[in-house]
Amino acid sequence: MKILLVVSSIAFPIIMVFLQNHRKIFRIIFNIIAVISASIFGNIAATSIYQILIDNAVFMTTIHGIFLNPYFLITGSYLGVFIIYRLMVLTLDER
Repeated sequence: MKILLVVSSIAFPIIMVFLQNHRKIFRIIFNIIAVISASIFGNIAATSIYQILIDNAVFMTTIHGIFLNPYFLITGSYLGVFIIYRLMVLTLDER
């Protein structure tokens, strides 16, 4: 499973670079998905932390319970892949 995570974090950004070079619409799609993901990711984090503070339940298990939210994990993983993709695009543009 760890190997799959590492390989996919390398393969998906490479595929994204090729797709955006093939059709310019993919660049816009990837950016729109990143904005939506960042909004969802940030809102889940903010509301979870707010609820923890309101409940006065600042324990490690309570704080780390946010990692059980599948939307948090999906949007966070897309943002991680997107950042690598953007770094690859910047690197290719600077050569």
